[in-house]
Order: sequence, then C-alpha cells, then structure tokens
Amino acid sequence: MPIQTSINPWLTFVNCSDAVEFYKNAFAAIETYRLETPDGGLVVKLSIDSAEFWLSSGGAENSGPVGCNTIRMILTVENPFPLFAKAIRAGATEIFPIGEEHGWRLGRLVDPFGLHWEIGHQLVS
Repeated sequence: MPIQTSINPWLTFVNCSDAVEFYKNAFAAIETYRLETPDGGLVVKLSIDSAEFWLSSGGAENSGPVGCNTIRMILTVENPFPLFAKAIRAGATEIFPIGEEHGWRLGRLVDPFGLHWEIGHQLVS
C-alpha cells in the first residue's frame, strides 16, 4: 500500500499527559501511538475520527512557544454542537458560540492550554 501524503500538527506542552487526557475527554480523541522515553518525555498521536495530530512534552529541543496563541486548530465535523458542548464541559472556554458567517458554521473555544480551536464546517451552497 502506498504511503499517503498528509500534514499533521505537532503540539508541544509543558504537561503533555494533561493535554492528552483533555483531548480524549473534550473531543473523544483516540490514542493511536504512545512513546514514553526514559527521561520522562512523552509523544502521543491522537485521532478524532480520522483527523490526526501529535502531542509531546516540551524540552530544550522544543524551545519555541508552548501553547502560543499564533496556532489555531480547525476541527471540521458534520455537527459541531455536541462536540463544542463536550469541550466546554471538559474545561474549554468559549470565545464565540457556533454561528453561521462567511460561509461557515462554526464556533471558537480556547482549551486549558491556550490553544484556540474552531469547530464546525463550511456550508454548502
């Protein structure tokens, strides 16, 4: 089987274990890969349906901004309402509620680690 080209975000956290648990609770993410290093580091790949992203512990080799506000995730789902509500219950904070504007139905929230997530989908004309 040929390897399919893809791009997956890789997010670095001070406390990766907390982030993994939040995304499992908030978005029903499934852990598909886990590597625990002898020095206490952690690398995890999560999947929300078939949308994959990576998380890891921060360290000297990852000296960029951890949880910076220049990163925004867009989680495209058919029905954003239940997932948005579940994320709020899990500890996210609403930035703006789900609405329809600019050809999209989506809302934005910020997770406990400072990352902004837009959850919704483009409207079909």
